[in-house]
Amino acid sequence: MIKSFFRKKKPDASVSVDMNKQRRYEALVRAWHRDLYRYAYWLCHDPHIAEDLVQETCLRAWRSLDSLQDDKAAKSWLITILRRENARRFERKQLDLVDIDDYAIADTQQNGNESDLEQQMLRKQIMKLAPEYREPLVLQVMAGFSGDEIADILGLNRNTVMTRLFRARNQLKEQLEQHTDRRGQQNG
Repeated sequence: MIKSFFRKKKPDASVSVDMNKQRRYEALVRAWHRDLYRYAYWLCHDPHIAEDLVQETCLRAWRSLDSLQDDKAAKSWLITILRRENARRFERKQLDLVDIDDYAIADTQQNGNESDLEQQMLRKQIMKLAPEYREPLVLQVMAGFSGDEIADILGLNRNTVMTRLFRARNQLKEQLEQHTDRRGQQNG
């Protein structure tokens, strides 16, 4: 009995599996945390909500890490989790509706430099696009996804994604041209 107590112990298989899972998870978080935060911030325009979304995304990723078969698909897998987590945020939220005519809203936005104004104008033009065109464009431009990855994330055919990207760029180009034409007429 004493010999068996001091005998070299066999490593517990579940501990080593958990350690491998932990290393894999930490590598995923280290590699994609910045991209997740950037996309979350783009979705909600609030740094605190973006941090919460990324944290919830990481929690869900940890819980279902075993379902990730290919580490090359990790970025799109995480972005999909983040998109769904953002959607859950609105499912839980019950907004109180008010009549907008009852409230006077002051314009508190200060004029910034020209580059800030151009970025704000570009963001407004992008937000005017229909969601089916806006979302693939943002995923490609902001997150750097390929057409195939966007198709996987949005659950669409690759050709559909490429068509929507083409149309989104054309619509954005037309909106920007109209805006600059109006600006020229006002200034001229």
